[in-house]
Amino acid sequence: MQSPSTKANIALTLATLAFAANFSVWVLYAVIGIHLKSQLGLSATEFGLLLSTPIFSGAVLRLPIGFLSERYAPKKLLLWQMAFLIIPLIMLKDATTLVDYLWLGLLIGVSGVSFTIGIRYVVDWFSSQKQGTAMGIFGAGNAGAAITLALAPWIIDHAGLDLLGPIYAAGMILVILLFGFVAPQTPAYILQKNKQGWQHHFEPLRHLAVWRFGLYYYFVFGGYLALTLWLPQYYVSAYDLNINQAMALTLLYVTSSSLVRAAGGWFADKYGARTVNWSVFWTCLVCLFFLSYPPTTMVIQGVDKQVNLHIEINVWVFTGLIFVIGIAQGFGRASVYKIIYDYYPKQMGSVGGVVAMVGALGGCTLPLIFGIAVDFIGVYSACFMLLYAVLAACMLLMFVANKKEKHQERVRHAIETNFLERD
Repeated sequence: MQSPSTKANIALTLATLAFAANFSVWVLYAVIGIHLKSQLGLSATEFGLLLSTPIFSGAVLRLPIGFLSERYAPKKLLLWQMAFLIIPLIMLKDATTLVDYLWLGLLIGVSGVSFTIGIRYVVDWFSSQKQGTAMGIFGAGNAGAAITLALAPWIIDHAGLDLLGPIYAAGMILVILLFGFVAPQTPAYILQKNKQGWQHHFEPLRHLAVWRFGLYYYFVFGGYLALTLWLPQYYVSAYDLNINQAMALTLLYVTSSSLVRAAGGWFADKYGARTVNWSVFWTCLVCLFFLSYPPTTMVIQGVDKQVNLHIEINVWVFTGLIFVIGIAQGFGRASVYKIIYDYYPKQMGSVGGVVAMVGALGGCTLPLIFGIAVDFIGVYSACFMLLYAVLAACMLLMFVANKKEKHQERVRHAIETNFLERD
């Protein structure tokens, strides 16, 4: 018979594998979209809409699925969710118009809810001292995006775009069989303990802190997801790279950001999630400041002649800054969920579902806004200007909330030590 620790490790490993497989499907349009942009003659706004469609359905469904995962066995929910994906993946081969790809994208977006179900499945196997690390390891399943960025172009080159969906469907069937037969079932007594009334799970949603955590996740996960989808065509459009070069550089961002999430969970356990979050935000703010600056040519009136000054971030400096942001976002995704567990350990499905939904909406709304901004402003770096504004809002809210909490703690301490009397 397997020991509890062995079962926990198996559960974590297979849940991470299942999440990686689902995430690889969720970002499939990042590769398909580049081919369709020229094939269907899409504008930047239409391209952003195409990328956003699967992310949208995956985002909005995270909330109801989060509540269902509190009431029903997460393993069974994850199996049903993966089985659902097989049909739209096979149907991709018959899509010919933008409308076809949009409604199939909505169905494929169900892959996005795997995070909410999986995180609920994982937390039941670990103690509070190891939650940050466990959730960080599970979150490294974001590396599924790297699988698609590396594998999907190869499949298209050798088998054609029509066979991409069916091949992914076959891979999903293998993951279903492995997870279904090998992953341990959550013990019945834990499932029974988790079955609190609906009010128990809805009550935290009235707290502003939950939605504040959602905004943090909007940047660290929504921004990561949006850049995963947007960067390949950014490299092609802004730096005239070919598709393979663009995919390789995007792959560097995606892989590094995903793999450090486990380390981010460990740091959150050891040094505190709030400290990690604050460091992440400052790092990203500095990088986004430089990325937001568009290529500029200035004419300086010299003593006896005009001096032309051209300022532009070359592709290697750009990639370096993106790499740093990716590392920081990986730490941030882990620390946000550690904060959620610190506040709501008994409501990870419902509260985690809300935060995951808000974060995923970033991956849905940001590519669309990126496209609109590029069409309207006319500079490629407009997307980083928008991310800078989102991050500034996150930091302002975090600063105000931290000051308020410290004040409340001082008042509470004063009351407890009789420095103040309760009215």
